[in-house]
Amino acid sequence: MSGNCEYVQKNYGVPACIGRRVTVGGKPGVIAEDRGHYIGVNFDEDKPGVVHNAHPTWEVEYLGMGKIRQMTRAQKRYAEYLEFSDCYESFADFLGIKSKTASY
Repeated sequence: MSGNCEYVQKNYGVPACIGRRVTVGGKPGVIAEDRGHYIGVNFDEDKPGVVHNAHPTWEVEYLGMGKIRQMTRAQKRYAEYLEFSDCYESFADFLGIKSKTASY
């Protein structure tokens, strides 16, 4: 993938870039990720870090620049767990929390 929505800019002729405010189908949000043929939008109604694919020309209105909301520390920790979840039995195991039912 390109760095900052270069493919979308070049092939669809739109001013897409990370951090640009958009409305997609009437829902406001901000472009948070370059997803190749798509733009990754974090809608205002979603939590930070929740990014949806949107076609760059389907019901998209490009607005001014905005700010990407950052995930909370807990959201980042859980996202890290999801990335490596096959190495752990549970999220508690990932965090190093001992189960009350565990026998030692």
